[in-house]
Amino acid sequence: MQWRNLPDNCPPWQSVYYYFRKWTLDGTIKDLNAWLVEIERVCQHKEAEASVMCTDSQSVKTGPFISKDKGYDGFKKIKGRKRHILVDTLGLIIGVVVGAANLADGKEGCRLLEQCSDRFTRLKKILVDGAYSGTFTDFARERFNVVAEISSRPPTEKGFVPIKQRWVNERSFGWFNFFRRLDKDHEKTTESSESMILIANIQIILGRFDS
Repeated sequence: MQWRNLPDNCPPWQSVYYYFRKWTLDGTIKDLNAWLVEIERVCQHKEAEASVMCTDSQSVKTGPFISKDKGYDGFKKIKGRKRHILVDTLGLIIGVVVGAANLADGKEGCRLLEQCSDRFTRLKKILVDGAYSGTFTDFARERFNVVAEISSRPPTEKGFVPIKQRWVNERSFGWFNFFRRLDKDHEKTTESSESMILIANIQIILGRFDS
């Protein structure tokens, strides 16, 4: 949906977009997400900051008229963008980076860690799959003194197999299906894509407060 097509019961689209863009650039959306994640973790009887996190990626097609930051993921056979999310063991999103689908998982994972480094006061371990071996695991150890533990599907198994603790990444990606804006990447910029994912996480947490 284009900004100009917001429902009549919303403020003028120019105002909505102005604050969305402003809060994306100045970090307000990221800060709000971080604050709500801490609150939800405490409500679930956990420490506010996580000691174990998981990261994984999801390749998605891009919507019409999107020309920037696109690539082809040869493994998933998808032309578009790739979402890398860092979640806690509850599946709550700690951070996200979006880039072209052909960019290496390890390199993009390092960029994700840099963006989330202020959330690592208790972090000891990150669970990843084999695509993050090498560059990412070395970076996590040398830069943050954090162990990146590789846990992948057994080679004898086919299809989806839940991996202990790391399955929460897949569940978080599954939550995206409840948000039409996330069925593809419809945003012209990757910064807007990242904000839309964080806003979805914010909505999930706020919905739990209402229940």
